[in-house]
Amino acid sequence: MHEYTARIEWQRNAGEAFTDNRYHRRHRLQFDGGAEWAGSSSPAVVPLPLSDASAVDPEEMFVAALSSCHMLWFLSLAAQAGFVVERYTDQAAGVMQRNAAGKLAMTRVTLRPQVQFAAGGAPEFAQLQALHHRAHEECFIANSVNCPVLCEPQS
Repeated sequence: MHEYTARIEWQRNAGEAFTDNRYHRRHRLQFDGGAEWAGSSSPAVVPLPLSDASAVDPEEMFVAALSSCHMLWFLSLAAQAGFVVERYTDQAAGVMQRNAAGKLAMTRVTLRPQVQFAAGGAPEFAQLQALHHRAHEECFIANSVNCPVLCEPQS
């Protein structure tokens, strides 16, 4: 077992009434390795200027965590299989809508990885699909969520 930690810090600006629900949502995210990010609510959820569009929101972090975990597993599995990956990019997207219980939830995340391999060393299409399938099966984050996580490899 390993515990992962994050510190989330928000402070009310002087003069904000707070109880009128018109307070800023910008906050600081600090991770156990030392990384820091500016966080905010999504402008799609809480309108500007109460949200900060330049900061990362929880929905984006959710999608990014799934994409990052899948990529890390894919890279490991490709290396084990003897394939040299030169570049990996993913234009991942999550859909938030009401679920069967009527609650707003991430109901689907689609990963769209594009992988470039070393010249002359690309896997066959079936091998590439199998690597992505296995990466999805091994991804800790995908194993932790209840919405479908689709993988649509791009060429």
